[in-house]
Amino acid sequence: MRLDVAAIKRGCSNGDIRSFRHLCGAELDHFRACAKAESPLTVACTYQQSLFAEQAGDRSARIAFVNIRETAGWSTEGTHAGPKMAALLAASAVQAPDYPLVTLASDGVILIYGRDEAAIEAGLLLSDHLDVTVMLREPGEIISPVATSFPVVKGTIRNARGHFGAFELTIDDYARPHPSSRDHYVFETPRNGATSRCDIVLDLSGERPLFQTHDLRDGYLRADPREPGAVLRAVLSARDLVGRFDKPRYVEFTPDLCAHSRSNLTGCHRCLDLCPTNAITPAGNHVAIAPEICAGCGQCAAACPTGAASYALPPADTQLQTIRAMLLAYRQAGGPNPVLLLHDRQHGTPLIDALARHGDGLPAQVIPLAVNEVTQVGLEAVIGAFAYGAAAFRFLLRGKPRHDVAGLTQTIDMAETILAGLGFEERRVTAIETDDPDSMLEQLRSIERLAAVNTPATFKTVGKRRDLLRFALSELHRLAPKPVDVIALPQGAPIGAVSVDTGGCTLCLSCVSVCPTGALRDDPDRPVLKFVEDACVQCGLCQSTCPEKVITLKPQIDFRAGRAPAIVIKEEEPALCIRCGAPFGVKSTIDRIAAKLEGRHWMYPAGTKRLDAVRMCADCRVIVMSEQRFDPFEGVPERAPPRTTEDYLRRPDSKT
Repeated sequence: MRLDVAAIKRGCSNGDIRSFRHLCGAELDHFRACAKAESPLTVACTYQQSLFAEQAGDRSARIAFVNIRETAGWSTEGTHAGPKMAALLAASAVQAPDYPLVTLASDGVILIYGRDEAAIEAGLLLSDHLDVTVMLREPGEIISPVATSFPVVKGTIRNARGHFGAFELTIDDYARPHPSSRDHYVFETPRNGATSRCDIVLDLSGERPLFQTHDLRDGYLRADPREPGAVLRAVLSARDLVGRFDKPRYVEFTPDLCAHSRSNLTGCHRCLDLCPTNAITPAGNHVAIAPEICAGCGQCAAACPTGAASYALPPADTQLQTIRAMLLAYRQAGGPNPVLLLHDRQHGTPLIDALARHGDGLPAQVIPLAVNEVTQVGLEAVIGAFAYGAAAFRFLLRGKPRHDVAGLTQTIDMAETILAGLGFEERRVTAIETDDPDSMLEQLRSIERLAAVNTPATFKTVGKRRDLLRFALSELHRLAPKPVDVIALPQGAPIGAVSVDTGGCTLCLSCVSVCPTGALRDDPDRPVLKFVEDACVQCGLCQSTCPEKVITLKPQIDFRAGRAPAIVIKEEEPALCIRCGAPFGVKSTIDRIAAKLEGRHWMYPAGTKRLDAVRMCADCRVIVMSEQRFDPFEGVPERAPPRTTEDYLRRPDSKT
């Protein structure tokens, strides 16, 4: 492939760029010399990565490897791919922090769940490696072997929960076989509600999966019993699942920031709606995320409005730093109107490789960026990319995604709404759903020559996801073709205002007490309700808590909100204690209560001074009631005694 070394040097101006023709062979000594240096080293070749790592020895950990062949050079537009190569090399210099791990342990206890001899045959294949139990669902006449090294039982799994290393199954119709079974299994009297615990489940039943998005549940293997090849692959996978295994703790969670619930009233439930594996469950005022079950789709973190859930592989700020490095290097190298292609390594990388080896390769302006899961990408990454100079943004998805991508769809819709509102013409953000490299290329080529912003932003990204989004929106608004102050957003957006029917608001301030971000505020000196739009995350707790039901959410972006002071939604005259003069409530509310009680309630007959207590603060009310020896039960109207159970039993029409 042809290398435009001059373009690469322009894009990576802070590095020492050297090119070679046969670095893994005749020029290997040059690599050894570079590897001995203390400075970071990037090798633009992944084909011989193992050779280079071996030659570097203990210094291999600080070497980054970048593929610029399949992603850039092997293309019919490879002669123009110098800026893209610079972008890919610049991205490799961004160091991602270490991510935490969760350890899962398996002793090799496996339950094989099937219907016929295929399950028993799988047990025979695994019995020398694992602790096997075979459970048959509604078995017919199955020949009982002369001897088995593992138990065979009957049962139907009613419910399954848990994770790899700790599955718990509830079983109905459970029964063991009679030892005297002769030509076929004869089972004992079955019972329901049995419990089985195991480390691994191999499902050969051919029925519905035991888990939602079953292929994302570690330790749960499933195959169609009518396909011997699929069964064999599942058996071979199960055989190695013994020992201790580390998996990433994909999501870091801070319960104090969660806006899920307050006082048993639900506010935000975005993560609960989006999690494909049911790894997220309510836990009081916040949610709990089970890292053993979490499959790392990242939709919870992308949708979390407060930052309580944050993705760790990599963190949002590191991901945006990578996008920044790529786009700035591309522009410095002279590349025009870049298209950012986000893809995962399991699906997207093979598709790009196939297109490079057997097709025309990626267009020169399409910059691929591999991430762990495409659905982990949030709005801040998309908006930030356009602020940094991207002309279009594409998400590469499977033709049939492994799980629901509703969270990503919401992100795309919000991004499109914002971009259109700011004057970016045509469709700039969308998903490419295909398993065909030629179809992917066709859709990439169909992108019109869209213009990026004239002078891209260069702000550095540090902080949580919401801070990143705030900076990105501010910069994009500054650079937009047609900046406007307010853009209405789709329902569910994590940005917006609240609308309050002030006529029905009593200034009870219940909304203030539950607001997790301080967007709704009061004043200790007077009855007032204030609102700071920049802090509102549209969690809905104020709406669900308001006793008068006068609050509605208003998803929108007001680009002035970041600089705006708190606005006063409603303010009233305070009620002053008639005894000491201290403010203690809202005057209109106290007047309304007094008007409803005077002469209409037996405790407050007309013409007495009892009603004065209502117009006093709590301290004065206690003092006056004590001084006047106020008896709250004096004058209680005669009422019939309360009914008891015996009263109801004596009634002729009672039913017991």
